[in-house]
Amino acid sequence: MAKRIAEGVFSMDTPVRIHGFAAVAGEKEGDGPLGSCFDRIIPDSHFGMDTWEQAETRFQLEAVSLALEKAQLSREDLDSICAGDLINQCTGSAYSVRELDVPFLGLYGACSTMAEGLIISAVLTDSGIARHAAAVTSSHFSTAERQFRFPLSYGGQRTPTAQWTCTASGAVILSRECGSVCITGGCIGRITDLGVTDINNMGSAMAPAAADTIMRYLSAVGTAPEDYDFIVTGDLGIVGSSLLLDILMKQGVDISAQHRDCGAMIFDPEQQDTHCGGSGCGCSASVLCGHFIPMMMRGEADSILFAATGALMSPLSLQQGESIPAVAHLVHLRKEKL
Repeated sequence: MAKRIAEGVFSMDTPVRIHGFAAVAGEKEGDGPLGSCFDRIIPDSHFGMDTWEQAETRFQLEAVSLALEKAQLSREDLDSICAGDLINQCTGSAYSVRELDVPFLGLYGACSTMAEGLIISAVLTDSGIARHAAAVTSSHFSTAERQFRFPLSYGGQRTPTAQWTCTASGAVILSRECGSVCITGGCIGRITDLGVTDINNMGSAMAPAAADTIMRYLSAVGTAPEDYDFIVTGDLGIVGSSLLLDILMKQGVDISAQHRDCGAMIFDPEQQDTHCGGSGCGCSASVLCGHFIPMMMRGEADSILFAATGALMSPLSLQQGESIPAVAHLVHLRKEKL
């Protein structure tokens, strides 16, 4: 059973296993450095639907369907699904799960949602409440831009610190039955807010949250960065990643050799004009499911900390002059030695 180690930090005596996983991405993401990693590339941003919001729902459904297929399960085998997105009231997730007819927990952790969903799904599985639990997230460039910034037809200039919201989705199915990659513990994030108000500089807003969560976990479990193959954040982008390394270095912790950021990895900033990299719930989810979990399955990494970061502002809070609160949730993934 899961046990408390410190505030928000837990471990699992019996690891919860990743039974199935899948990543679906849009055309721009497919043209990036990780394009060959995704299970399916969708060239049509509308996914054959009338609206972008309907398309995002389809992305989630496709990711869950592929994960079930790879796990040789059906939707009837799922006892719960934790899902979230960036659309108001998480409607993208609600409408996708409506098609699945599975017990549903809707989550909003912004870009941290995948790690949040994995933590909750792992606890549900570990407790015996769920035999198979799914965690899924998504984002879509057009739905996010319309909601948080300007209509696409406005043609606004993007600032150098801006990130490109990924059109993508990732899904993971957990169980206690099979799978060589396990969740062995994690850390629930705390809200940090250093007063950043620029919606086009979310990496700087989220970096302190990532640093706090990573430091809390390492301290609580008594490990050092070199004990892990990778310490993965998502998605600080280029500016936020640099700031994270600086914050931790000032505390005497150097993760530069192990650190990878999903937002910095998913696009080629020079060739694809994405400025500081990718963002959105689907960014870290698709990179985790398309790149890092397969890497562990192949035996190329044995131990990874996955710390997804989220900026928890809303359009209304920004219009009222509020700063951006941020959070980072962490899960420890380990390859079981057979």
